[in-house]
Amino acid sequence: MGFHTFPVERADKLEDPSRYRFCSREELLEMLAPDADDVVADLGSGTGFYSRDVAPFVDTVYAVDLQEEMHEYHRTEGLAPNVTLVTAGVDSLPFEDDELDGAFSTMTHHEYATDETMAELARVIRPGGRLVTVDWSGAGTGDDGPSMDERFSPDEVVGQLEDAGFSLERVHDRPETLAVVVRR
Repeated sequence: MGFHTFPVERADKLEDPSRYRFCSREELLEMLAPDADDVVADLGSGTGFYSRDVAPFVDTVYAVDLQEEMHEYHRTEGLAPNVTLVTAGVDSLPFEDDELDGAFSTMTHHEYATDETMAELARVIRPGGRLVTVDWSGAGTGDDGPSMDERFSPDEVVGQLEDAGFSLERVHDRPETLAVVVRR
């Protein structure tokens, strides 16, 4: 499995509304089920496409991305007042233990999925907090998204998260993507 980051020179592709065919705003919000006072993190936030969708429904969104250039793009697209840009890897999040009420990642799990990152997510998400993972499925066709050798199957994603102490709420294996909802 070769981990990588999304090329900054293709950041405009992350703003394409056709992305909603893989995960709509409504689907993401239904799975995350945020409360108005929640503090959540968008893991691998890129240009802020989904951060902007979640921001009106929570107190704080930490838009976490490894690439400062993605944050610059996010700023030009518009930064909601309750969104804080965080330049960090998922393996070393700058949050206190149990600080987050929830977190979500859209099409980025394959870029950071290691035992260390799963443990880090378990550290920063409070007990009872929800983690939503939507990503390209290893059971997909490969017509969209990264190459098949970079993807995980739904069972692999569930196993990674359960091994880190999360409990499965539900899993959806779709034609090209997967969606996994777990609680700490």
